[in-house]
Amino acid sequence: MASVSIQQLHIRLGHVDILQNMDLEVVDGEFLVLLGPSGCGKSTLLHSIAGLIDVHDGAIHIGGNDVTWADPKDRSIGMVFQSYALYPTMTVERNMSFGPRITGIPKDEIARRVDRAATMLHLGPLLQRKPSQLSGGQRQRVAIGRALVRDAGVYLFDEPLSNLDAKLRNELRRELKQLHVDIGKTMVYVTHDQTEAMTLASRIAVMLDGKIQQIGTPAEVYDRPVNRFVAGFLGSPTMNFFDGVLAADNGRLLWRSPALSIDVSTYPFAAEPHIGQPVVLGMRPEHIELVPLEQAALGQATVTLAEPMGASVVLWLDLGGTAMSAIADSHTPHQRGHTLGVRCDAKRISLFGANGQRL
Repeated sequence: MASVSIQQLHIRLGHVDILQNMDLEVVDGEFLVLLGPSGCGKSTLLHSIAGLIDVHDGAIHIGGNDVTWADPKDRSIGMVFQSYALYPTMTVERNMSFGPRITGIPKDEIARRVDRAATMLHLGPLLQRKPSQLSGGQRQRVAIGRALVRDAGVYLFDEPLSNLDAKLRNELRRELKQLHVDIGKTMVYVTHDQTEAMTLASRIAVMLDGKIQQIGTPAEVYDRPVNRFVAGFLGSPTMNFFDGVLAADNGRLLWRSPALSIDVSTYPFAAEPHIGQPVVLGMRPEHIELVPLEQAALGQATVTLAEPMGASVVLWLDLGGTAMSAIADSHTPHQRGHTLGVRCDAKRISLFGANGQRL
């Protein structure tokens, strides 16, 4: 296993600064996912770890060794790209063993590594086939197997599942997670898919504009987002946001808007809140409870649109002129125009200041 340490990394492409003063520590054996929208710098960061992009300033250490200017072959990495990048004229076995063969590793050791990787990835019956005889999911497994055969300290994945259909993505996602459990190696994975990030990661680093906005376990990032961007990027449907202000009422601290009023007296503010302070309230759709009208704590909402999801349904609601989404059991009445009562657990809300940072 090997840790990855990045200190004050600066990447410039042409006259554009992609990453500036980036610091990141990847612990031995963890599965770190770099998550963010297109253009946020996550693939650039991964490629700099791999040695595919020259750095402008800063340092990269893998396993305690300074590899800032080392060739990719000398970094003890295995990399899986978005495209399979397989040699079409070679069999699966030859594709997987190509790297070790050109580096002079003994044949019996190569055979052992290929057999081990093929067993993990269920490729045994396919070793003598060529890429044209494989499905998309099988080709991606071969690409992963080729990286595993290198027996590297760190494995890097650059959106490896994005070219696959939904069913194959789900299958390979599960296999990747099991693979990490089985081999225990350090893995760094780039994706813009929040589902991949939440299901695969030991920790998630959410990126925007070349900076890490938040890094933590999936539960930490999801339940306590540090700013409005992170809150809105994770979750499907996205978190509901409502503009309002803080107000006092008989010793209680309330958050108020024209449509809503919530007691936030027990909210763990980082600093002393001020009455009249503009505050954005965030509620995730699954934390909104739809109840009979007489039990409505937040008010009454009218269904404007329903999206059946099988076991659940996403309801788009009009609450006093304010639009919001909620996730409910599929048996919840959800005809257009139906009126429901709305409640929310105040312990599950997020409050953000005018600058977008969590209060």
